[in-house]
Amino acid sequence: MEPTIFSAPGRVNLIGEHTDYNDGFVMPSAIALRTRVTATPHPGCKLSIRSQQFPENFEADLNRLPQKATGAWYDYVLGVVRALQQRGHALRPASLSVESEVPIGAGLSSSAAIEVASALALIHFSDTSLPLVEIAKLCQHAENNFIGARVGIMDQFVSCLGKAGHALLLDCRSLDYELVPIPEGVRLVVCNTMVKHTHAGGEYNRRREECEQGVRMLARWYPAIRALRDLSIEQLLRHANDLSEIVFRRCRHVIEENQRVQDAAARLRGNDLAGFGELMRQSHRSLRDLYQVSCRELDIMVDLAGNLPGCYGARMTGGGFGGCTINLVRETDADAFAARIADRYRQATGIKPDIYICSAADGAKVESNVAR
Repeated sequence: MEPTIFSAPGRVNLIGEHTDYNDGFVMPSAIALRTRVTATPHPGCKLSIRSQQFPENFEADLNRLPQKATGAWYDYVLGVVRALQQRGHALRPASLSVESEVPIGAGLSSSAAIEVASALALIHFSDTSLPLVEIAKLCQHAENNFIGARVGIMDQFVSCLGKAGHALLLDCRSLDYELVPIPEGVRLVVCNTMVKHTHAGGEYNRRREECEQGVRMLARWYPAIRALRDLSIEQLLRHANDLSEIVFRRCRHVIEENQRVQDAAARLRGNDLAGFGELMRQSHRSLRDLYQVSCRELDIMVDLAGNLPGCYGARMTGGGFGGCTINLVRETDADAFAARIADRYRQATGIKPDIYICSAADGAKVESNVAR
């Protein structure tokens, strides 16, 4: 079997943050920054994982892999291996070389890109097949149960099923989705604050626990609810005094954010970029004030964008506590926007940001065979 390259993209979430693990609605796009896994056969019964970007390599017998995360970057690959084995897939020995353009800890879903590209490689080498939706579920399971980050399905789903020129409107409960065209003449400008975050515990998991607490308490009055997506804002406000202030804030963000996603999809379909941008601004304020997952640098970056020509809207994107903002910018202004916001952010914080001018890209794929 010849060496083969498999790739999966990072993603930027246009709107719909922290709604996916609440069975809600999201609207991400895949971006052209990709993770590539080159897979070759391995002699014996070994799995080898390496990367020039990280100092640690891994090699072990396929039947004697770690049962829990090691704390190394290759845990994202090991988690996928374990998930495939638990589902009865007999994996063949393989050497995987991982190289990524997706910045780590920037909120662009580098972990999902590694997981999905690795899953494609492992499945291909084992002469089996899985639909892309099932690959997304499997990779989410790996991150939830092996890594210990209680992420929703959004990142893995759009990494699998994204399409160039489109946002992906996803119902995270049913996994029904719609590819919504992004109007021509607009670019997605991603601004990396260079403040790194991590999902594997702490505040991210705490937010999920607070949402679940809200559901348990509100179920006293609405026993049919399974998640916050089942509640209206009127129902929540009716019981504001029955919840702690923190839990009420978390619930309010999620319920209102779900409605913003639906409204934003309508704005895109109607080519109303100004209306879409206003919903982005509302989303950021909610994430900052109600969900409390922003940080000083993200707020500065969003504020700076609002005063620049050609910017329809800006917000933080990803789990928060650092990472990136997403800016919807008129294509003719994108280069100037990128230069000016980088300069102003550096003046405000002393940090030189990374700026990516992007368009929505295709999801996971086999790229090519590699000559021996």
